[in-house]
Order: sequence, then C-alpha cells, then structure tokens
Amino acid sequence: MGPQLHWVVLLGFLFSLVMTGAARAYALRRGLIDRPNLRSSHLVETPRGGGIAFVLVYLGALAWLMLAPADTGDHGDRLHLTLLSGGGLVVAIGFIDDHRNVTPWLRFVIHLIAAVIALILLEAPGIEIWPGLVAAGWWINIVAVVGLVWLLNLYNFMDGIDGIASLQGVTVLTGAVLILALNRTGLEATEPLLMLAACIAGFMLWNWPPAKIFMGDAGSGFIGYALGVFALHTASAYPISLWSWMILLGLFVVDASWTLGVRIVKGEKWYQPHAKHAYQHLARRRQSIYLDRGETLERSRSLAHRWVILQGLAVNLLWLLPLAWLAAVLPGYGLLLTLLAYLPLMVLVRAVGAGCD
Repeated sequence: MGPQLHWVVLLGFLFSLVMTGAARAYALRRGLIDRPNLRSSHLVETPRGGGIAFVLVYLGALAWLMLAPADTGDHGDRLHLTLLSGGGLVVAIGFIDDHRNVTPWLRFVIHLIAAVIALILLEAPGIEIWPGLVAAGWWINIVAVVGLVWLLNLYNFMDGIDGIASLQGVTVLTGAVLILALNRTGLEATEPLLMLAACIAGFMLWNWPPAKIFMGDAGSGFIGYALGVFALHTASAYPISLWSWMILLGLFVVDASWTLGVRIVKGEKWYQPHAKHAYQHLARRRQSIYLDRGETLERSRSLAHRWVILQGLAVNLLWLLPLAWLAAVLPGYGLLLTLLAYLPLMVLVRAVGAGCD
C-alpha cells in the first residue's frame, strides 16, 4: 500500500467528511442535541456524536488492510487487531453513552478491558529513565494499563470547546509521523497514523469553530485510546520513545491532570462534567475581550475558541514538537525533557486557575 498512501489518506479524509455530514443528519433525526447550560461553552443547540463518522471510516480501513493480501508484518497485524478489538469496545460504550447516560463504573470497566487487550497484544516497552537505566518488568504493564485508561478519559475531558480535540489529534499524529520520518523509519510505521489523522481532519471541518457538530464520547475516547496504542506500538518497534508521545500530548495531559487533581483535593465529584479546565478559562476570558470590542455573543464565542486552539497549535509546533524529537534522539534524557516540556504548561494552568470556578 506504500506507493498509494496519498490516495488512502485522501479517501480517508473525503469519506470522513461525507460520513460526518451523514452523522449530523442522523443526530438531528434522533434528537442527539447538546443544549446550552450553565457549564456549556456553546450558546446554540448543536448535534453531538459526530466522531462516530471518522471512527467507522478508520476502522473500516483497518479491517480492509487485515483482509488484503499485502503482508503488514506481525507488528502491523497486532496493531490493527488491537485497534479493532480494544478500540471497538471503547467506541461501542462511547456510542451508547452518546445516546443515553452510561454509569461511570460500567464505562471504567469497558475501558479497563480495552487497555488490557492492548497490553496483551502489544506489551509495554521498557522505559529508559536515564542513560543506561531502563525500567522494565511486570509493573510497567500495570502502569501502561492505568495510563491507557487515563489517556482515553482525559481526551474526553478535554473535548470541551469547538475544534480542540480534533486539532490536537491531527497535530499529535502528524508530529509523531514527522519524528518517525526524521529518524528514517519505514513507511509501515507512519501509515496508520497518517490514515487516522486524515480521517479526523475530515471531521474537523465540521467541528471547526463555530462547530456544526460535536465529537462525542465515541470519537474522543477512540482518539485517546488510539494514541496510547500507537505510543506502545511505535516505542516497541521503531525509534521513538514513550517520552516523545508524552511530550506531544503535553497540553492535554497537564491541563486534564492538574484540573482533576485540584478538584479531588477540593472534595468535588471528579467524574461529573464541569467547565474548569485551563482552556475553558482562557476561552471565557478571550470571549470577554471580543465582547468588549463590540462582537456579538455568538461570534465572540467562535473567535475565542479559534484563538485558544490556535494558541495550542503554536505551543505544539514551537515548544513540544522539538522537545519530543529530542526525546526520540536521546531517549535516556526523555524524563528530563518531559519535565522541561511540562514545567511552563503547569505554570500556565495554575495561573489561569484550572480546577477552580
């Protein structure tokens, strides 16, 4: 499939674009609408659950690859099977949750099973925490399971303004592809990442501020799970470390983790929806600036969302991506580089008041 990769990417984008339109029509027929409330970041009723469109396109492409005569190798087959089985479970529970509320415990159990499937099929690589000092053993698998469950949930937590989850997904995936390419990795390592980025990009055109449809749990949960699975897969078989992935995901990891920690310390029900993330605080502040400039309420909201996600894009490209590449080249210093990458982000979320009203 290598020489035809550009066609696969283009078709994935176009199919996702069309399927998202179909998902929007379905949501309108079924009454799957997010209505504004006190914690909402939107002002008008908006269809939800659109992420199922790019997920179905992507999983369909993976199923076709597994059935195609071309040999993807043992690593590729395991990756595809992990995304289809474990990812399918995440999508299924997310799709149900988009239609009716699912208890947090049932969702957690399904996510845990999906994470265990990933570790059975892929296994967790050793983590070099200092040059020549590698952390390995059974406990790494436990850390990886916890990390996968947290990643797919934090991605859902961070899907709170227009375009943020889709743009972050495209940015992290293409950033990882660039690192792999710079390290002269074979095309087979980057194909599944580029395919998912293209599928998300097709959805993102509908989700760009002002969003015509929201992603929903099925889409956000799958992106979080897929990114964790890609991290395990590529860190085991290719020249990119887990530290590189953690750095690329820095904006979401720091904001979600800090906000959760503050809410737990304050004795709040951490699993309940809220609007206390740093990016939500920034969006509200920016919206006030646009309102003071005479913009309408709806336009000021869209402009604020666009400003926040583009600032995040700049941080990803100018700060996190170079450090992630260094972590791939110098994996022994990955922990140090990750701490360096996270430090200014932690200062920012604290200054903004993440986790507070």
